[in-house]
Amino acid sequence: MTREPVIRLRRVYDPPEPAADGVRVLVDRLWPRGLAKAVAGVDEWPKAVTPSSELRKWFHGGGSAAEFRERYLAELAGPGAEAELARLRTLAEAGPVTLLTAVKDPASSHAAILAERLSA
Repeated sequence: MTREPVIRLRRVYDPPEPAADGVRVLVDRLWPRGLAKAVAGVDEWPKAVTPSSELRKWFHGGGSAAEFRERYLAELAGPGAEAELARLRTLAEAGPVTLLTAVKDPASSHAAILAERLSA
């Protein structure tokens, strides 16, 4: 019997909470500036589920949030991403998974879109 996935969103710059975080997954394509790997406490860094460099540059160049969402979901439907999504979903069914991002508001970022996709 599988459990409902437990997926949290947090900033990678916030101190780890080992009891609540479970598996800590960095979902940014680039490593966060100024953060030592030993301090971050990142367990996984699956780049197949991060927004592509092209999509990230397009969005930061003035792309709309609605179109970013559509394009990112299309990327997540690709074969490499699908396999990684399935693996992350299995991890989340076994215990908490915390998606980590450097953005200031994880709830309004690609991490939230990814969390929705993992929960579906």
